[in-house]
Amino acid sequence: MGQTLTEKIFSEHVGKKVYAGEIVDCPIDMVIGNDITTPLSIKAYEQSGATKLANPEGFCIVMDHFIPAKDIASANQAKISRDFAKKHKLKYFFDEKDMGIEHALLPEKGLVVSGDVIIGADSHTCTHGALGAFSTGMGSTDLAYAMITGRNWFKIPSSIKVEFIGKPAKHIYGKDLILEVIRQIGVDGALYQALEFCGEGIKYLNMDDRFSLCNMAIEAGAKNGIIAVDEVTREFLQQRENLRANPKEFFSDSNANYTQVIQIDTSTLEPVIAYPFLPSNGKSITQAIKDDIKIDQVFIGSCTNGRLSDLRIASEILKGKKVHQDVRLIITPGTQKIYKDAHKLGYIDILLESGALISNPTCGACLGGYMGILGDNERCISTTNRNFVGRMGARNSEVYLANSAVAAISAIEGKIADPREI
Repeated sequence: MGQTLTEKIFSEHVGKKVYAGEIVDCPIDMVIGNDITTPLSIKAYEQSGATKLANPEGFCIVMDHFIPAKDIASANQAKISRDFAKKHKLKYFFDEKDMGIEHALLPEKGLVVSGDVIIGADSHTCTHGALGAFSTGMGSTDLAYAMITGRNWFKIPSSIKVEFIGKPAKHIYGKDLILEVIRQIGVDGALYQALEFCGEGIKYLNMDDRFSLCNMAIEAGAKNGIIAVDEVTREFLQQRENLRANPKEFFSDSNANYTQVIQIDTSTLEPVIAYPFLPSNGKSITQAIKDDIKIDQVFIGSCTNGRLSDLRIASEILKGKKVHQDVRLIITPGTQKIYKDAHKLGYIDILLESGALISNPTCGACLGGYMGILGDNERCISTTNRNFVGRMGARNSEVYLANSAVAAISAIEGKIADPREI
């Protein structure tokens, strides 16, 4: 019987052919922690009596949620990870000196590669599936177990094939593709399954779009999102200065078993807007224009859409224009390198001149922590991944999810607007 891409990655790791539904004890290539969830893992690790990491080269901590610290509590929480990293002489520890949002930073650093099995105590760890890896979020105690043993238990997920047909239309990005998938199947439509993205449309997506696509697989309930390696993937990996490991390439068999096949014509797709209060509440940009949705804040950033291409798209739209007087535009580059590269390319100056605020790399605004919290009854159009009740602030605020082009033009218009009209 043929195997899916996800099944093949697990088979290689456990040393025998395995299929969906089987439970396996599998070695982990990279374990990812952050300043919010890692302290719980450290506590469990130390309570176990462990004194040495099973695989120090495969453990990484990224300080990205409340860094720089927003208050005393977050400062003390960050100190737990800093002390642990120092005690264990952790090679891959990223703090303020070389900071970034973890799911943007690790691919940038070459710490995750195709063929890997990756876990992180953050639901959007599925981002790294864009590289042709199995990557998923797990709990903090699961991380502790992997820190101690270098392994973890998995039930191998069945797979849904999502085929993108045609060349994406103007201002259609990875964000629109995943929002359309979630609109069609719902927030639990892929529960504990792999979303395997394929089809002709994939070749037109750059790596930033692919990361965005896989990032939100969890919003459909998926265990992981994954895209097979192609020339775009190989070129990206070849540009990493110090790859942690040699990439391994796996591909689904033609007779692999899928629980469902979904086809989406990207050539006819409009930009998709996810209305409150679920990522599955997708509407076309045409509908959003009819609804005349005025906004108070625009946010461009996060592990979903805080990459260099997002800043480029925003700067191209905002060049020579001003942010609406009633709107706050907050932009968060995903990493310091993205910030630096955007500055060299002139994007930062354009954005600042338009009236945007540029923050340090952080997850703060996305989770309603700091750097962009919404007040009562405020509306925000955001390039983040979730729009649940109270996600970015007050429980009666509203978050609309969209791509970076829609967000940028909306900042100028003061309401949700269509970038295809410029």
